[in-house]
Amino acid sequence: MTRHRLLRALLMSLSLFLAAAVALDAHGRRARVEPGHDAIVVAGCRVLPDGRPSQALARRTRHAVALWQQGVAPVLVFTGGLGAAPIAESEAAAALARELGVPAQAIVTEGRSTSTEENARYAAAALRDAGLPHGRIVVVSDSYHVWRARRVFARHFDPVAGAGSTPEPAVRVRGSLREVLAVAGYAAAGRLSRGERGIYRG
Repeated sequence: MTRHRLLRALLMSLSLFLAAAVALDAHGRRARVEPGHDAIVVAGCRVLPDGRPSQALARRTRHAVALWQQGVAPVLVFTGGLGAAPIAESEAAAALARELGVPAQAIVTEGRSTSTEENARYAAAALRDAGLPHGRIVVVSDSYHVWRARRVFARHFDPVAGAGSTPEPAVRVRGSLREVLAVAGYAAAGRLSRGERGIYRG
């Protein structure tokens, strides 16, 4: 391959990579959901050393609480296990939700998961263990993560809607670029649902 062709190939690959990043973020930001779901599930995220939710986890939690207040679903499920912080991601998010006025009986937590795949699997188990309906769910995450989250959760729920919280621009850019690689890795590992079956288009 000549240097000119190599350069063209590199530029084409970069263009496709950037286009994928933009598309992932746009998908999450334009997602809309309606009432009639069984639960709203919040994808876990980092907790600060003092036990408070990180900015991303707080943003996801507030977005989920707003959907709950709109009557999208009667139950909020918070996911995420222990990291370096003293409490699990799910517990930090649940504490914030209670501060925002969500009663304890409307909250379910699972404190074991460490990945999007485990968020989905353990959330489904937590709802089953609580004897609650667990078919139609809305998964809430950062805008650029919604596309992958929906397809991961669709392996455990049916159907799945997505609702994206919108980070500040710099965070969206960095997150979207990383997310392209994450999508590729999950696809290669067979962790994404096939096609659009079971995916609710909000």
